[in-house]
Amino acid sequence: MADNFDFTIDNLGECTIDSPIKLSNTLGDYKANYVKDKTYVRNIINWFGGKEDPLDCTNLMEKAGPREKIYFDPKHVRAGICTCGGLCPGLNDVIRAIVRCLNKRYGVTTVKGYRYGYHGFFPEEGYAPIDLDPYNVDEIHKIGGTFLGTSRGGGQRVGEIVDCLERDNINMLFILGGDGTQRGSYDIACEVEKRHIKCAVVGIPKTVDNDLLFMDRSFGFETAVQQAKDAIASIHMEAASQINGIGLVKLMGREAGFIAAYAALASHETNFCLIPEVPFEMEGENGFLACLERRLEKRGHAVIVVSEGAGQDLLQSTGATDASGNKKLADIGIYIRDEINKYFKAKGTEINLKYIDPGYQIRAAVTTAFDSVYCERLGNNAVHAAMAGKTKMVIGLVHDKYVHLPIKVVTAHRNAVDPEGSLWRDVLDATGQPIMMVNNVEKAREKMAKAVAEAKKKPSEQKK
Repeated sequence: MADNFDFTIDNLGECTIDSPIKLSNTLGDYKANYVKDKTYVRNIINWFGGKEDPLDCTNLMEKAGPREKIYFDPKHVRAGICTCGGLCPGLNDVIRAIVRCLNKRYGVTTVKGYRYGYHGFFPEEGYAPIDLDPYNVDEIHKIGGTFLGTSRGGGQRVGEIVDCLERDNINMLFILGGDGTQRGSYDIACEVEKRHIKCAVVGIPKTVDNDLLFMDRSFGFETAVQQAKDAIASIHMEAASQINGIGLVKLMGREAGFIAAYAALASHETNFCLIPEVPFEMEGENGFLACLERRLEKRGHAVIVVSEGAGQDLLQSTGATDASGNKKLADIGIYIRDEINKYFKAKGTEINLKYIDPGYQIRAAVTTAFDSVYCERLGNNAVHAAMAGKTKMVIGLVHDKYVHLPIKVVTAHRNAVDPEGSLWRDVLDATGQPIMMVNNVEKAREKMAKAVAEAKKKPSEQKK
């Protein structure tokens, strides 16, 4: 990897307090073990011969889990939790896990839930925090959304957020949100440090698009793929039942097409998968519309899955951004729908096109069983990290191991589908679509290279 990352985790101080969780340091005694700070997971595991990758902070990630010695005395802990950004399956599962681990495992009795994202820290907005306990969060994993409410923006008001933490005597803050939210949490942690406040800031990274660096997957992603697969199955039934039936599904994926790619693989019923990382053209012999026409002539129906961020170069950009600073995308789903109708009408060909956008339905879904387990373990490991005085970090799953990751590293740039990688190769095999639906391959490659370079910038540096 070309980037030089430093996986060192910040600590508030030396851990001198015995953990109330009684585990073992002995292997083979059939008791769960503590995790030592000098236990690591490698970032780079593939080896291609030649010089071996270094075993230092540029390649080793600190393993997550309960420590024998902790930094905070649980009797004095006052914790806070907030959820920011768009909805994602699993938010309630993580909230529940954090509250229950704090209370049941460490004996923490004061946990405040800050409502509606960062806006819950501003008294003038009138959103008083909720006192959380194992009883009022016990059933929340059975519903979608977030028990605490969410919002975008507000993260730039760092001083006021830390003022609130001081007023409420919070010494442990858990923040659930995407890369923009986590950049805000890093700024909060820096302000806390500047004021010499002993407060651990730990993030649980949330992005349904699965575009965070290093991590095997983000929570809610598996649920999103399952929900997307169900939507594709419905639209396939509609398409296959009509004369020249066309099913079009728009899925989430602003800069990364992971949901569309995995849903296409899972469904086995997708014929075209359009993602932000791979450019396509509408017109011309090798363009998408001509490829679609050939598919209809051959099989009589077609299913198209498109990521919301795909094909933005074909549309007029508004230049606008939302409260989180994300650029507002033009609607590629509506555009493709209208272009398909116009194309076949001009040819005098009867088609029956059905279009669905299940995005908000997917975001609000209750987690699958496997995702729920993942959220539980993320929440538990976040608590173990905070109790040990870890800060400026997030919990992540890397190579199927839970690790501590510095916020600055995780938010360096976004992850994306590699057009030359095995995932996209398998998608092409599953759909049967052409490798590239363009008329000028060299121009398309230039676009792809530009897109990759853009994705590797920090989100704050990306073009609006």
